[in-house]
Amino acid sequence: MSVKDLSVRLQEKPSVLIKTLMEMRIMAGINQVLDEEATVKVCLKFGYGIKKAASEEELALEIHKSIDGVRMLEPRPPIVTFMGHVDHGKTSLLDAIRKTKVAESEHGGITQHIGAYRVVLPTGKITFLDTPGHEAFTAMRSRGAKITDIVVLVVAADDGIMPQTQEAIDHARAAGVSIIVAINKVDKPQANIERVKKQLSELNLNPEDWGGKTITVPVSAKTGAGIDHLLEMILLEAQMLELKANPKRPAQGVVLEAKITKGKGPVSTLLVQNGTLHLNENIIIAKYYGKIRAMFDDRGQSVTEVLPSFPVEVLGISGVPLAGEPFFVIKDEKTAKDIASRRQESERQQQMKAIKRISLEDLHTQIQEGKLKELKLIIKADMQGSLEAIKDTLNKLNVVEIKLDIIHEGIGNVNSSDVILAVASNALVLGFNVSSDERAKELIEKEGVDVRIYNIIYELANDIKQAVEGLLEPTLKKVFLGKVEVRKIFKMSRAGNVAGCFVTKGKVTRTGLARLLRNSEVVFDGKIASLKRFKDDVREVLEGFECGIALSGFEDLQEGDIIEAYEIEKIARKL
Repeated sequence: MSVKDLSVRLQEKPSVLIKTLMEMRIMAGINQVLDEEATVKVCLKFGYGIKKAASEEELALEIHKSIDGVRMLEPRPPIVTFMGHVDHGKTSLLDAIRKTKVAESEHGGITQHIGAYRVVLPTGKITFLDTPGHEAFTAMRSRGAKITDIVVLVVAADDGIMPQTQEAIDHARAAGVSIIVAINKVDKPQANIERVKKQLSELNLNPEDWGGKTITVPVSAKTGAGIDHLLEMILLEAQMLELKANPKRPAQGVVLEAKITKGKGPVSTLLVQNGTLHLNENIIIAKYYGKIRAMFDDRGQSVTEVLPSFPVEVLGISGVPLAGEPFFVIKDEKTAKDIASRRQESERQQQMKAIKRISLEDLHTQIQEGKLKELKLIIKADMQGSLEAIKDTLNKLNVVEIKLDIIHEGIGNVNSSDVILAVASNALVLGFNVSSDERAKELIEKEGVDVRIYNIIYELANDIKQAVEGLLEPTLKKVFLGKVEVRKIFKMSRAGNVAGCFVTKGKVTRTGLARLLRNSEVVFDGKIASLKRFKDDVREVLEGFECGIALSGFEDLQEGDIIEAYEIEKIARKL
């Protein structure tokens, strides 16, 4: 919208708007088209609310935001992800479950791709996601994808809890999903199941047979022992979660993997989370779109429809989206193409702006804008004693309004897993007497994560103390500015009723607030819409001068009314 058009909407002179924009450090002429942010700022400045019209994209995706009625929902299979330490047998255990030879094609114990597999049992169906670890899981979550219902934490009975195990637990907790523990390698002579359970209890994963709520299942990927029981427990947990979806609505879901294949072009592996996906439907994925030309299930069989909780490989998408991107079925190809085109342009514009992650410096700004009410932390230290000292110091800073949430802690240098978790959770990383490894440094630079390394606990505590004080709700204090008498009422065609006033005490300001008193009773308390001296807009009028005042949303002005001008002062609170 141009400055001229906006002036007509606001019933203000273009010169007034241009002056207001200059005060905001925005240089604009009468025919200049303002961006959305500038338009909103000007409207709010003049006391107008904003109602954003629905875009074509919002209208096209509206059906996916509608809430399904209870009668439309049907039970769906659980989606399960395996996590754990690199050598504790995640892939071998998954291999034993689905009766394939995936483990033989592994390299160095690390899964080479993200896959998804269905397992059909007499008592139900399960979809397993085969991810390269908790880092990939959380990287997908950082793009807004909730990809799993249950995490099976694999812990070797002979090794017990390892650093990567604890990382996996923290990543799963941050995602808010259920955790089942599979204690693997129970066939080994060194296996010690009770020691593993004790370690789990120390991490607040209390086993059921210890009086807790965490399901633990001893298994052996080598012999197959306990696997049937593990599957039963997964289905039991799924029943408790009451997982449901509506298969009769247009499909939506998430990308698990995407690549370009010779002879096929872009190929995407999708997980349908709600609705039913059909052949020849049009879908939108981030900045890509397309009509589905072919679909293949996890066994390579051609299919024409895919139900909720099932994976499928699709052909026909215009590009290669990132894992974790959501997809939606759109009614026609033209709409999908238009949405993709606008998203491409939006992405181009966003790339021109620096990505800003949470940092200590911008905490106060974010809380003022209503974006933040807790401070998530990842803490790394050189030794356990240092870690405990830091936690103790932070606990003493905690207050009712602010939640200091330590989502992960550990001993050793800041690594890539820490940084990826910080990206997904919008957390700060605090290190004490440690450094960042090379891969972590690359990610820190790329993602703009705020990582603070300290050598003195006092300095760490002081920085966090100042940040927390910035998060505290300030004390609000009314400051009296002046007293004004209403001596005459002017009826204006555009501005409505305007009070002809005389300032008897103090001053009145355009940006301040006003209380209107009639017979000593308050009949209005709100914003001043305009303040004029003769025909000119002014910022303030001092004692002994006349002025014209219009009140925002209030026209019942009468001669003899008293207006008290005031402002709200925010006083920062201290711990």
